[in-house]
Amino acid sequence: MKSWCKTLLACGLSLGLLSACSSSDVEEEPVSPLPEIEASVFPTVSWSASVGNGVGPYYSRLRPAARYDKLYVADRYGQVVAFDEATGERAWERDFSSAFKDNILAKNKGAKLAAGVTAARDKVFIGGESGLLGALDAETGETEWSVVTGGELLSAPTVAEDIVVVNTSAGTFEAYSVEDGEQQWIYESKLPTLTLRGTGSANYEAGGFFVGTADGKIAVVIKNNGQAAWEQAIYTPKGGNEFTRMADVDMMPLIIGENLYAVSFNGNLVSMELRSGRVVWTRKYSSFHELADSGVNLFLVDDHSRIYAVDRRNGLENWSNTELANRDLTSAAVFKDYIVVGDFEGYLHFIDKSNGNIVGRVEVDSSGLFSQPLVVGDNIYVQTRNGKVARITLP
Repeated sequence: MKSWCKTLLACGLSLGLLSACSSSDVEEEPVSPLPEIEASVFPTVSWSASVGNGVGPYYSRLRPAARYDKLYVADRYGQVVAFDEATGERAWERDFSSAFKDNILAKNKGAKLAAGVTAARDKVFIGGESGLLGALDAETGETEWSVVTGGELLSAPTVAEDIVVVNTSAGTFEAYSVEDGEQQWIYESKLPTLTLRGTGSANYEAGGFFVGTADGKIAVVIKNNGQAAWEQAIYTPKGGNEFTRMADVDMMPLIIGENLYAVSFNGNLVSMELRSGRVVWTRKYSSFHELADSGVNLFLVDDHSRIYAVDRRNGLENWSNTELANRDLTSAAVFKDYIVVGDFEGYLHFIDKSNGNIVGRVEVDSSGLFSQPLVVGDNIYVQTRNGKVARITLP
C-alpha cells in the first residue's frame, strides 16, 4: 500500500483519508524506527512560542522568515506573528481571517494560509488556498494591499526588485507590483491530467524568474514582460497510467554560479546551463523537496525520505543515508558542518555532511515537523504542525 498512499500524501490529502487505504492492496513499506546513534553534538531548544493552531494534518509549505531583526511566523488559520529575533518577544500579531472575513474570504472557511512567509521590501507576503495574496507592513503588521490570484497559493512568493511573483496550482505564474498589488503580467503553463498537490517557488537571477512546472520542466520567465526566455524538460513522463507519468517540479530551482540544479517527482535530478537550459548531466532521483548545497555537494531528500549527497560537478553520489526512510522528512538545510532534517515525530536530526552519519538530534514537538528548517547564523528555526515555533542551537 505504501507507494499508493505516499502518492496521495504528496497530493495533499488528509491523514484521515490515508487511513482508509487498505493494507491488502500492496505490501506496506515500513517506517524506519528512530535509529540509535552515538551522538557527538547535542542540540537544544533555546526558545519556543505558540502561533495559532499550526497547520494540522494539511499539506503546507508555511515556514518562518527572518528579516529586519524579526522572525515572521503564520499558521493555516490566519494568525501571523512577528517576534523580536533577539529576545523572542512578540512585536505584533495579525489575524488574516478576521481582517478579510467580510470580503475576500467571505466564501471561504478562514484564510487557509499555505504559502509563505516571504519578507522583503519592508513587507511580509503571505498567500493561501483561497488564492489570496496579502502584503503586510513588516514593522507594524498593518495590511498594505491584497489581491485574489488565479489559483491556490501553495509555495512562498518571490520578490525581485519592484515585483512579487506567485506560482499557482492552476498553472499560472503571476506578477504583482510590490507597492500596490497591481497585476503586471501572467505566464501560463500546461497542467497534466494529474499532478502532485503543491508548487515550487521561483528563483530570481539576472532579470529572469526560474520556476518549475507540473509537467516536468524548468521555465525562465523574463521579469520585464512575463515572456519565456526558454523552457527545458528535466524529465519526459513515461508509464501506462497518470500516476506513473507525474513528473512535477515542486521545488525552487537552485542556482550556483553558471548552473542551475533541479529535481522532479518520479523523475530526475539535473544540472543545467543557466543561460541556455542545456542539460549538463542527469541522474535518476525522485523528490518534491528543496535542494541544499555546501561545497561541491548537493543534498537531496527523496520521496521515501532517503538522503543523498551528490557531487554537483558530475552527478556522482558521494554518500547516502537510509536510516530515516519513510519518516516523512522535511527538505534538508545546511547548518555549519551538518545537514538538518525534521521528521513526522518532531525530531530534528543532525547529519555529518561529509559522510552522512547521524551525529545528533533533538525532539522539538511530537506533532511533527513539516517544512524545511530555517538557518539564520547560529540559530535554526523550525515550525511544528500544532503551531509551535522553536529556536534550536548548539551549546
